[in-house]
Amino acid sequence: MSRKPTQCWGIYRELAHSPGRETDDAEILRATAAELERLGLAVSLKAPDELPEVDDFGAVPPHLFVMCERVAVVEKLAAWESRGTRVVNRPSGIRNTDRERTLALFRAGDVPYPRTRPVETAAATPFESPCWVKRGDVHATAEGDVAYCRDAGTLEKNLARLASRGIPRAIVQEHVEGDLVKFYGIAGLEEGERPSWFQWFYHRDQRLSNHPFDRDALAAATSRAAAALGLEVYGGDAIVSEGGRLTIIDLNAWPSFALFRPAAAAHIAALLAARFSSREVAR
Repeated sequence: MSRKPTQCWGIYRELAHSPGRETDDAEILRATAAELERLGLAVSLKAPDELPEVDDFGAVPPHLFVMCERVAVVEKLAAWESRGTRVVNRPSGIRNTDRERTLALFRAGDVPYPRTRPVETAAATPFESPCWVKRGDVHATAEGDVAYCRDAGTLEKNLARLASRGIPRAIVQEHVEGDLVKFYGIAGLEEGERPSWFQWFYHRDQRLSNHPFDRDALAAATSRAAAALGLEVYGGDAIVSEGGRLTIIDLNAWPSFALFRPAAAAHIAALLAARFSSREVAR
């Protein structure tokens, strides 16, 4: 008698959370699903609004791989996880990418991160040096969610813009000079391992200084940052400064992997297959 294939769902990211990346975000989920099917798993892909009600637990398969970010959806995933469903990335990790949560966890995890302070968008905030204003909860979903501020007037203007949109809190992050690097990572298959897959590239549209740096140190720093948040599929941005100093400036759950989609999908599927075959119960 043939064994029934492992059942799992892949959950797309909400369109509002994929500004300019709607196609790329959908394609990496589809590519991962295809790789999982090659490994013998049965996969269905769903939009967040297609998910059953939180109490309809019997309709949910034992394994989920997700790109969704909306708080209400992630809380639904957390409720299912508490009843034994395995979810990658874990709901707690997704919530930890909210910037104010990230700030505290990076401090605790000794992650190289710029000097950053949380602020109220409607309150007066002193200007100390060139900086970035970023909404304090989710990552950028609209123009103005992340803005460079060269002086006090620009800082005040950008905070007021967020306040007018009903966004009560933001972070003010010092500007770090150097080369902007984007990175993608997938956790190791065994706890405590280095990433099972890692790639980086220079962000386009910048004047590069080409500061030399240790690529292994970048992989290790970004892996430490992901572990601090509880992420296994991740990406983000870092600055390489003079002398090879590395600073993590952003970390996201499950990016689009657009430049490396086939390789990333294969490695993500390998990680998911390992996680879904584990007998360890998610806690």
